[in-house]
Amino acid sequence: MSTVLQATNRSGEKKISVRKLRREGNIPAVVYGSDVESTPVYVSAADFAKTIKEVGRNGVFSLDVDGNKQEVVLTDYQKEVINNDIIHADFLAVDKSTKINAEVNVTLVGDSQGVRDGGVLQQPLFAVSITSTPANIPPAIEVDITSMQVGDVLTIADLNTEGKFEINHEPDEVIASILPPRVEEEIDTGEQQDGGVPENEEGRETAPSEE
Repeated sequence: MSTVLQATNRSGEKKISVRKLRREGNIPAVVYGSDVESTPVYVSAADFAKTIKEVGRNGVFSLDVDGNKQEVVLTDYQKEVINNDIIHADFLAVDKSTKINAEVNVTLVGDSQGVRDGGVLQQPLFAVSITSTPANIPPAIEVDITSMQVGDVLTIADLNTEGKFEINHEPDEVIASILPPRVEEEIDTGEQQDGGVPENEEGRETAPSEE
């Protein structure tokens, strides 16, 4: 059974009422979609947090607007800069057979052999854009890096979609790599060379004393 989030239509509310809604612990929001008229609503901030925790950032849930239910996903939200509270949310009404775009986190799991051998793990890509039906959007894409050796590179092409979704990135885009230990050694060597500069300065400082 789909998780249900209660919402109230706020059509006709004035801007000052939006601020009042936030003070009372609610989040102003908008429901929209290709077959749904864009509707301003508001939801309880506490219920919203509970729902997203339960279904995940990309999960599908039922939004009950004054008794009218519609399957939706959270497409975007805005946070207050100071206290990080969510102050606005966008809900996209979805059809379970219609594909949509979503951003999914990439999580590396396991202790790679390359890191155990002294290599340095780098992950330049932490999330990917995918296209999928709502039910097939994963909460995250987990990649086991246990077997990765020093010098190995993980790319988009290595991700297993199980045929459930499409990844909207170039196949050769790098997700993670394990740099060899010698890269760090070369950097250290460079730092030592830089450290030789003061010796030259000391040589210049001793010149006047010899005169």
